[in-house]
Amino acid sequence: MRSARASFTSGRFRPAWAWSLSPSLLVLGGFALYPFLEVVRFASWDWSGLSPPVPVGFANYRALLMDPAFWQSLKVTLAFAGLTLPSLILLSLATALALEGQPYERPVKALLFLPGLVTVGAAAVSWYTLAVPEYGALAAFVPVPPWDREPGWALVMVVAFTLWRHLGYGVLVVSAHLKAIPPELLEAARVDGATPAQALRFVTLPLLRPAVAFLVVVGTILTLQSYVAVFLLTRGGPFGSTRVLGYFIYEVGFEQFRLGYAAAATVALLVVTLAAAYAQARALEGR
Repeated sequence: MRSARASFTSGRFRPAWAWSLSPSLLVLGGFALYPFLEVVRFASWDWSGLSPPVPVGFANYRALLMDPAFWQSLKVTLAFAGLTLPSLILLSLATALALEGQPYERPVKALLFLPGLVTVGAAAVSWYTLAVPEYGALAAFVPVPPWDREPGWALVMVVAFTLWRHLGYGVLVVSAHLKAIPPELLEAARVDGATPAQALRFVTLPLLRPAVAFLVVVGTILTLQSYVAVFLLTRGGPFGSTRVLGYFIYEVGFEQFRLGYAAAATVALLVVTLAAAYAQARALEGR
């Protein structure tokens, strides 16, 4: 870093420094920038993947803006994010605070993180066989809502599945920041007469702000780009109630063979994700 700063401040070109960055730049360009540019190029085509592509300019974007299915998918995506993201953050905070310093802290964290290690396919099959209203294992003991027929319950099912898989990750992030808080600060608050609730509100929670900001940004990307859980559990149904944008892109691209249109929807999803993540990060940092 010192040599890099020196090369900038001195204004002299350092070949060794430039060569040291070349592998990273090649990976970034090959696996991030180039695929993105290709998607943008595909979005300007009328292309099924089998027929020769026909350049159509911005026609796919104009069609997207006039497509009721796209707006319905965007509405479902925002509803899914609005239910999942606050729940993930609040449950992560509450669970990490409740487990902090307890003798069973480590085994419970390991159990919470375990669903994230299971493949999504295996997890979805387990949930499906467990929670099918008619013949699932849970139906023998408690009434299971008809999530396979009622739109509201279907969305709740996908939200619950997503929380189950990612709660352990959120707890680990909050817990890591929690352990970095100097104990002297909490001890000083107690000496000054602060109650446990006041110490939590005025000392612990403000110091956990970086963890919350990180979870908000990562959770926003996760929820807006969610696709696998919907594909495996509900296939966008019933009546399109769980057709998030990720599943909408799959449908138009690989079931209707409108790859150019799907690429335009992908660009729209990327813009929505970047805008939401940037706005939330700026708001949480208070800039």
